[in-house]
Amino acid sequence: MSLESVRAFFAAKAPDIEVIVTEASSATVALAAEAHGVAPDQIAKTICLRVGDTAMLVVAAGTTRLDNRKFKDHFGGKARMLEAEEVVALTSHPIGGVCPFGLPAPLPVYCDVSLKAFDEVVPAAGATNAAVRLAPERMATLVSAEWVDVCQAPAPAVQD
Repeated sequence: MSLESVRAFFAAKAPDIEVIVTEASSATVALAAEAHGVAPDQIAKTICLRVGDTAMLVVAAGTTRLDNRKFKDHFGGKARMLEAEEVVALTSHPIGGVCPFGLPAPLPVYCDVSLKAFDEVVPAAGATNAAVRLAPERMATLVSAEWVDVCQAPAPAVQD
């Protein structure tokens, strides 16, 4: 049902964006990058968190990590990752397919500035083998996201 809610979301709000379903799993950043032929950072991962009583989604570049200090300074509390069952209940999306599209009820969505490094990002689309390709700014507009800076800067690439 989750993939269908995402398809319905794009049919209504952005019919020019195709939901891509692959044979290969894209349930992790590495698998998604391989399946879609992009760098791992170009995968827009969606993290479901809670601060106090407020649940939210944070979408960030694939290999970035939350910066606890930045997060606490911005949101006024410590982030708590939600359990898988809670994520599915809030988003209707399975772990590995969580995205800010086609949600059963509105949730606050925040896009980390780490996504702005790319012309195009690849977020999941409600299933562990589905995704979309779109500009980060368009994604933020479609889901009424607020831009935030709550992740650590990516580590420099290691040269062999």
